[in-house]
Order: sequence, then C-alpha cells, then structure tokens
Amino acid sequence: MEAEAALVFETKKYPWWLLLLSGCLSILIGILLLTNPARTAVALAWALGLYWLIQGTFTLIGMFIDHSAWGWKLFIGILGILAGVVVMRHPIASAVQLPMILILLLGIQGVISGTVSLIMAFKGGGWGAGILGAISIIFGIILMVNYASLSMVVTFFWIAAVFALVSGGVQIIHAFQQRKA
Repeated sequence: MEAEAALVFETKKYPWWLLLLSGCLSILIGILLLTNPARTAVALAWALGLYWLIQGTFTLIGMFIDHSAWGWKLFIGILGILAGVVVMRHPIASAVQLPMILILLLGIQGVISGTVSLIMAFKGGGWGAGILGAISIIFGIILMVNYASLSMVVTFFWIAAVFALVSGGVQIIHAFQQRKA
C-alpha cells in the first residue's frame, strides 16, 4: 500500500474559480475572433506586445537580483522589450505578421515530425506511423508554401476561435467538476 502511495504524485490544483474565469475568457476571445477577427487580432497583438515589454523589463530587473546566466538574461530582456515596443507601435502589422510566423513554424514542425515518423515507420514502427508521417509532411509543406496568403491567416483565426471556444468549454466543465470534488 505504501508503495502505491509513493507512486501517486500530488499536484496543486488551480482554484476552481480561476479555471472558470479562464474558461469564460477563452470563450469570449473565441466569440470575438469569430465575430470581429480584425479588431480582436489587433487587440491580442497589442496585449502580446505589452506582455513582452513587461516580461523583458522583469527579466532585466531579475538579472540584478540573480546574477547567474546574466548574459542570457540581458539578451532575453532586451529582446523582449524591443519585441514588445515594435508590436505595440505596429499592432495592425503585427496582427497579420504573427499568425504568418506561427503558420510557417507549424509547417516546419509538421515536416520535421513527419520525417521522424517516416523514419520510425521504416525502422519497424508500422505502416500507421508511415501514413501519418507522410500526411504530416504534406500538410507541413502546404503550410510552408502558403503561410503568407491572406486565406491562410483568416483560416488560422477561425481555427484559433474554435480552439478557444472548445478549450473554454472544457475549462468551465472542469472548474465545476473540481468545485464538486
């Protein structure tokens, strides 16, 4: 019995109301992305810029408190501040460019993971891994070739909106389940 107890890991749970709040915020963002994607994307880009600016400032302040890896902290802090300022000064361009960069990175990730799956399939991973690897490579290439198209950016916002709605609903359900427990 004690051996089983040793295998159970205790994790701290978020307060149920914080999950509920997060879920409601996700649903709100999803609805805004579906109903007014341009303004919502600009607002989210501006909020991301503000986050980077604050995070970069805190990283620089933290560098003076904890001197370990000060070079990296200096680099990351300055980079965060610069990125934050650029995004906040140009929120409309950032609202278009950031999804394009994410789409390109997803395409690169698709090609890399697909290639790994194909290699694993040829090393005995089975035909399922091979098929999924090939599909991943194809979709990765499609994303990399079309990352700068306006239709891909619009599709990205729709996918983000649906993801926000679904994840928000799941968080709300989980919040009430946690409250009961």
